[in-house]
Amino acid sequence: MTYRHLTKEEINKLLSQHCFADNWTSITVKEGFSPDNIFNNRFEGNIKLGNCSGMIEVEKNTSKTSGIYNSFVSNCEIGDQVYISEVKNLSNYIIEGNVAISNVGSLVVNEESAFGNGTQIEVLNEGGGRELPIFDRLSSQIGYLTVLYRHDKDFTDKILGIIKDYCESKRSNRGLIQTGARIQDSLIIRNVFVGSYATICGAGLLEEGTIQSCNEAPAFVGQGVIAKKFIILSGSRVDEGAILDNSFIGQGVIMGRQCSAENSVFFANCEAFHGEACSLFAGPYTVTHHKSTLMIASLVSFFNAGSGTNQSNHMYKLGPIHQGILERGSKTGSFAYLLLPCHIGAYTVVMGKHYVNFDSSDFPFSYISEEKGKSELTPAMNLFTVGTRRDIDKWPNRDRRRDPVKLDLIHFDLFNPYIVGRIINGISILNELAEKTVKEQDYINYKGINIHRLLLKTTRKYYEIALKLYIGQEVVKRIGVLNNNSSLTDLRNMLTVQGTDGTGKWLDICGLFSPAGKIDELIDSVRIGKIRSVDDLIENLISIYDNYNEYAWEWCSSLISQQTGYNPENMPVDSLIQIITDWKTNAIKLNNMILKDAEKEFDSGSKLGFGIDGDINTRDRDFQAVRGVYDNNKFVTSLQKESKEIAEKANRVIAILERCK
Repeated sequence: MTYRHLTKEEINKLLSQHCFADNWTSITVKEGFSPDNIFNNRFEGNIKLGNCSGMIEVEKNTSKTSGIYNSFVSNCEIGDQVYISEVKNLSNYIIEGNVAISNVGSLVVNEESAFGNGTQIEVLNEGGGRELPIFDRLSSQIGYLTVLYRHDKDFTDKILGIIKDYCESKRSNRGLIQTGARIQDSLIIRNVFVGSYATICGAGLLEEGTIQSCNEAPAFVGQGVIAKKFIILSGSRVDEGAILDNSFIGQGVIMGRQCSAENSVFFANCEAFHGEACSLFAGPYTVTHHKSTLMIASLVSFFNAGSGTNQSNHMYKLGPIHQGILERGSKTGSFAYLLLPCHIGAYTVVMGKHYVNFDSSDFPFSYISEEKGKSELTPAMNLFTVGTRRDIDKWPNRDRRRDPVKLDLIHFDLFNPYIVGRIINGISILNELAEKTVKEQDYINYKGINIHRLLLKTTRKYYEIALKLYIGQEVVKRIGVLNNNSSLTDLRNMLTVQGTDGTGKWLDICGLFSPAGKIDELIDSVRIGKIRSVDDLIENLISIYDNYNEYAWEWCSSLISQQTGYNPENMPVDSLIQIITDWKTNAIKLNNMILKDAEKEFDSGSKLGFGIDGDINTRDRDFQAVRGVYDNNKFVTSLQKESKEIAEKANRVIAILERCK
């Protein structure tokens, strides 16, 4: 790109249009430059100007003539077709083409900055020790490994070094506003990188941060937002007086209504309104909507916080040691309280106030309730609720990420090697407790929480439903493409595993299901320097994500072998038929249990307050007008349809297997 000095005629023209410069020779322009649309400005330092001509849409349905009007500009490079108006201080920025900036108090870079990259935040534990440097390519997986693996000092030192190198590469004494950005009606923007097609409208103070954005997924920062030392990624919307301090906002996040966050991270598709977050590690799909909610020092994902949710501890002799782990899919009821530290199993509902520390991680799909001041666990009861099923269906449908590059790697499967591994542990523990507990004992205390003895056998059966459903689901997934022309050899080939990487323990790395062995390999690669960059780290995580189905089948195949004594590819066809029959039976049974739970939404108790001034008939008609009827409910009919499809698929596959015998 070549630039030239202003001609004498151009300088005179600018002077006549009330423009001033401390040194006109410090201003260079592109060929084709015209001063016609530059009025009432003061220029200082080195200035580069593009072609200030043509129209530009400054906001929806409003276009204006490109140019620079009524502004102070210092040490800036300004691209083609840019609109700058009423900017009191614009300093040290490179502004790409098709950018509009208007009515801004201060838009400056006043010192060398990494624009929020590398900011150390005290996440998960307020007392420190798990510091996470945030950066504009941070994913929930990288965050998890950096924060949770402090027991491995060599790995931690190396991954922190990789992140530091990346963040240092972002350091500059000039800011960048990329093409398509819109900035208007804002007070102070200091040391902030603004990505392509991002919009900043009405912000109060933005300082030391990055707003990553793209045409497919523009970011938005709106009215009254105050943000210091922050990263906001593509497709996210931070608005309505939100306050950020030392915080990271991932892709597709919505935050507003005066929500405040400090030392916290919110990954893909989180929603945060009204409440407060402090040292929160919010994995994908975390939702908190209520004014009275305090999320503090916890790791959560796919989480829904009830109003008034709160966590704390009282171990302050050597400082706070908050740390709560609420595994994916957990929920808290209104005014639920947890005394940290604690560890809650996946898809668990927590109700009431709990003043003891406990670990329920081996019991997914549970209820934790407060009974006469004691914490009580009911295993497996959340397996067959409408809420769990609706969550599983809605999460993939509510993915707001439109960026072609999705940083967080998210698996949505309800039943998978990680969860089913927990279920198997739960069955084993319930069996052991049932054998050891005498009939005179009403409750058993397991890892700090009480379980009613009479529930041990019943809840174990519920877990066994899920186990049979999972095994059959995976077998059908492998052989579902069989047709009437398929042979026994085809069947065996479909069921043959390709390796052993998926066997053994599995982990949920904040949205990513992975064999523990693959994570160990990644950690070793970081330790020995095989993984040397953020790009390498992301590439290795994507490889695990992409191979999930093969790893999962290897794990399931090993499980089938342990339970039956046969590898699936060598299993008698009659045994395969039995697995598919069990899948059909238990999948439909589970759906029917969920439908039974859905019926409660239409019983007489749910109709209280309807038909307020009429009789029972009026009540029923009012309820039907508002809520509809059970038989026509979309969720109900969808589940009924699924049960029918399960039966049809199972019967089809069984018929083909019968021919293969």
